[in-house]
Amino acid sequence: MTRNERVVRELFAVAEIEINGHNPWDLKVKDQRFYKRVLTEGVLGFAESYISGWIVCEQMDDLIARLLRGDIKNKLKKNWGLLFHILKSRLFNLQVLSRSSQVAHVHYNLSNQFYELMLGKTMAYTAAYWKNAANLDEAQYNKYDLVCRKVQLKEGETVLELGCGWGGFAKYAAEKYGCKMVSVNISSEQVKYAKEFCKGLPVSVFHCDYRNHSVYNPDHIRFDKAVSIGMAEHVGPKNYRNLFDVVDRQLKDDGLFLLHTIGSDISLSTCEPFTHKYIFPNSVLPSIKQVGDAIEGHFVAEDLQNFGKYYFNTLKEWYNNYKKNWDTIRMFDPVKFDTRFDRIWSFYLLGGMGMAKSKANHLWQFVFSKKGFQELYEAVR
Repeated sequence: MTRNERVVRELFAVAEIEINGHNPWDLKVKDQRFYKRVLTEGVLGFAESYISGWIVCEQMDDLIARLLRGDIKNKLKKNWGLLFHILKSRLFNLQVLSRSSQVAHVHYNLSNQFYELMLGKTMAYTAAYWKNAANLDEAQYNKYDLVCRKVQLKEGETVLELGCGWGGFAKYAAEKYGCKMVSVNISSEQVKYAKEFCKGLPVSVFHCDYRNHSVYNPDHIRFDKAVSIGMAEHVGPKNYRNLFDVVDRQLKDDGLFLLHTIGSDISLSTCEPFTHKYIFPNSVLPSIKQVGDAIEGHFVAEDLQNFGKYYFNTLKEWYNNYKKNWDTIRMFDPVKFDTRFDRIWSFYLLGGMGMAKSKANHLWQFVFSKKGFQELYEAVR
């Protein structure tokens, strides 16, 4: 046994994971190069070992949950590439306007057909609300309705939506609550889909960054309500203040703003390297401290709900849909959707399940008012 193997075995044993053991969460090592790579490259080395087929695991989500609960990633040596990226993110704004579309090109423009097979008929790509829900679609409609009720949406009101995905919430709010939606998105493919998805409804979808308000709100109207569901993860800590300023300037004084985001217990300047390299470039999970600093002088926090545990149910359904439809997906484009892509996406979805299971991250829904809600705000669940 090499020194590298011995060190990795000892580290993983802290999380009650045995190398080549018999439990479904134990790691099977197929290539001895794994040991050096995980010690020198940390999380990225572990992920790329999985992508390369050097390691396998029957229940990767359980393994990752155990690694996170055991804080193993902080016991692994950080490499210079990761340290450089962290330093760069602290010195420079990695989410400036000119870079904001990178995540769309890498991720959201991948294939609307692909996402239809994974996400279901709601086309919701954020955590569902599983209270009293029997399946994914019900849980996603629950989430849409929860958002509408939290901002006290009324017929005829105008709603600004920053980051609209494929138009699922805009369609629901317009159909069920009779409101008028102005929705903004940086992904050309999502915008194309959303426009067709919401055809015939009072929904206007704009292909631009949330900071380009002269494009989507040239008349400088004041909206009754504002929502952002799953976009804050792409805003970046140097821009949180600007995000709230953009909403503040366009929201009526008695308006409400709902922010739905994955959140971190600690304040970060960058995301972990696998996610940055393969899934969501330049993404960062906000902390409560960062959100609190950003709302000062703009908003009052009326409500905060954490239903991060529901992300496990959601990711599990996405993963099951993805694997069930894999043979169909790879026929869309055999070059793009190859074996390597499959292993990257499997790791991404299973890793997300592990994070949700371990409560390493959270799912927060904030409700904000301008200058304090005049009436008692009654929390909605």
